[in-house]
Amino acid sequence: MATNDDQQRIRKLALTCPELHLSTEADVLQSHGQDWTRFREPAAAAIAFPDSIRQVQDLVRFAEQNQLPLVPSGGRTGLSGGAVAAAGELVVSFDRMRHVLEFSEIDRTVVVEPGINTATVQQLAADKGLYYPVSFAAEGSSQVGGNIATNAGGIRVLRYGLTRDRVVGLKVVTGRGELLDLNRGLVKNATGYDLRHLFIASEGTLGLIVEATLKLVDPPVPGKVLLLGIDSMDNLMRVFAQLRSRLELSAFEFLTDRALHHVMNANRLPAPLSSVCPLYVVTEFDCPDEQTESRAMACLEECSAKGWLVDGVISQNQRQMKELWRYREGISESISHFPPYKNDLSVRVSRVPEFLRRMNRLMNEICPEFEVVWYGHIGDGNLHMNILKPETLDLQAFEARSHEISEHTYALTRELGGSISAEHGIGLLKQPWLDRTRSSVEIGLMKELKKVFDPAGIFNPGKLLPG
Repeated sequence: MATNDDQQRIRKLALTCPELHLSTEADVLQSHGQDWTRFREPAAAAIAFPDSIRQVQDLVRFAEQNQLPLVPSGGRTGLSGGAVAAAGELVVSFDRMRHVLEFSEIDRTVVVEPGINTATVQQLAADKGLYYPVSFAAEGSSQVGGNIATNAGGIRVLRYGLTRDRVVGLKVVTGRGELLDLNRGLVKNATGYDLRHLFIASEGTLGLIVEATLKLVDPPVPGKVLLLGIDSMDNLMRVFAQLRSRLELSAFEFLTDRALHHVMNANRLPAPLSSVCPLYVVTEFDCPDEQTESRAMACLEECSAKGWLVDGVISQNQRQMKELWRYREGISESISHFPPYKNDLSVRVSRVPEFLRRMNRLMNEICPEFEVVWYGHIGDGNLHMNILKPETLDLQAFEARSHEISEHTYALTRELGGSISAEHGIGLLKQPWLDRTRSSVEIGLMKELKKVFDPAGIFNPGKLLPG
């Protein structure tokens, strides 16, 4: 909750930076003081809406001099509490910095402000005959600055990589109000440390991203979508290997029967297959001609003959492609009302079957009273484990119980050489377990880096790094 001191600093800020738009309206404090996590009540002192790099620099200099903590805010679609202001911080929203600044047909790059929506960049690329491949369910409301700050992944990582692979230039304001212009869109730049990559996935703890240069690619050739029913994770991995060896896959997503149940109920969708299976796959592949489709069908017939595949369906047009993707992309929203305690885990792709088997056994042993919904990106080893809150349990008790469960799940993740956060970030919720993924030496070096870029400790305090 904002204290009198916090409110006095906000009044002083308004006098010092009169052009900066500030809001203390209750509904704005509520909407902009939180992200999609629901385990912390927002309690921001105010929301700042800069509309230029100069305003961001002035704001940061004031914050450093007056020990005003800042929480950067994008589309607020994060799932780890990274954009939550729960202790009287000033939220810095980039809603007014949404412009496309430059497009280069030769370089195939676009320069944008941090508040632009992911879907807007996708559409701009399409209008130019190109493609921006970062794609996920929240792309209509997520912002590019937030994507970069968390190194967002999504469903196309198998083919195109993460957000990091699209960023060829960044402008960042440091904790002293300095403006860094990093890499400047260069393809080759062998002049020492590439500081750009320190800010990608830093969750707003090192500086504020105020401009990004993004690399676009050729649009994909026409594709087809398969929705498959499979009876075991081992067989699922066999099907994955077979399809990957025969086809150009751009995505390979899995969901359990419980995930399918929720997305069907929430969206009133019919069952996609005549068979009921414990596991399902939604995969997309390049299909420029009839020969490729014939090759895909022959591959599926071979998988079926070997007993790896129970059932499946292939899209026949663009409308059917979108309909089949709904069974995967609608999952997160379909369970959001519970709310779920989200675990965003990853292991090497080869270890996915063992990991899921052991994790399911662990869940049955330590929390059989909870429904657990699994889905994720098999192609890059990223599994989303969602523990659903029962109606009879209040939110605080549910979070406490989920944290107890996390002690066990993260221990297993560490044993198998995995990560406790593949693409959602650490934020507030996962911060106590950072040492399950990073060594004490790594964490120590990360703290030292924060002191270099944010000596006053004003950026997103309490997030990512332990105190």
